[in-house]
Amino acid sequence: MHFQVRKRRNTPTVIIVALVDVLVVLLIFLMVTTTFKQQPALKLALPESSSAQKSGVTTNEPPFIINITSNAVIVVGTEKMPIEPKNLKARLQAEVAKNPQLRLAINADRNAPFYRIVNVMDIAKELKIKSVSASTAAAKEAAKP
Repeated sequence: MHFQVRKRRNTPTVIIVALVDVLVVLLIFLMVTTTFKQQPALKLALPESSSAQKSGVTTNEPPFIINITSNAVIVVGTEKMPIEPKNLKARLQAEVAKNPQLRLAINADRNAPFYRIVNVMDIAKELKIKSVSASTAAAKEAAKP
């Protein structure tokens, strides 16, 4: 009996480096020759107002500032003097009498009681102050040793 020895054939090797080079050349060619169509993503028509303030007119008058601390103390104006909540309405009335277009800014501490902020906003609404803004500031952390 004669056994025949078969030689295994080597699998053909594919040179991948050449394929990558060809792929990069094709990609660059397609990127250079492609034209992109410019389309607006969203067409927006904004309404216009005849009673709006003109663009060149600005009021450089700073707002009247009311600060509320974390222990519910109300500090009013630029003089930074504390005021009793019962006297706040009279003080705001005097400011509105000076300037009917008064802008009010309420700066409250992050830990300030919310009822104080609401009280100030209610007084502003009673006095028909149209521009009221409110913001909170972080409580200052104690210095760590």
